[in-house]
Amino acid sequence: MAREEQIIIKEAILTNNCPECFNQEMKLTFFQKHLVSKFYHRTTNEVSQEIRCNKCKSLIYPVQWTDDIERSFEYFQKMTSPEPRSFRFSKLSYVLFVLFLLLIGSISYLYYAGYLTAWL
Repeated sequence: MAREEQIIIKEAILTNNCPECFNQEMKLTFFQKHLVSKFYHRTTNEVSQEIRCNKCKSLIYPVQWTDDIERSFEYFQKMTSPEPRSFRFSKLSYVLFVLFLLLIGSISYLYYAGYLTAWL
């Protein structure tokens, strides 16, 4: 089973007021979802974001956003460029594929050489 990883693709400091504590130290973070397994690594198009206040450590949900936060978010969202969607096999997959090819090759060699005809 593949596990999900949220990889940070962009971080920005916002100078807007926090709706909770009215401090001007907030961090906007964009994440991209990656699925990692023993056999493959897949990058998806799914991008998520969070705004967190550095002083009160609260997560600012979109319902609490002011117009200024919304404008700042849209600006940084346009500047964010996620990695393209991709699918890569891991080293383990390549090793298993090569071992499988060697097994099939050796079995076919032994069959055509006449060593396996007695067993079959």
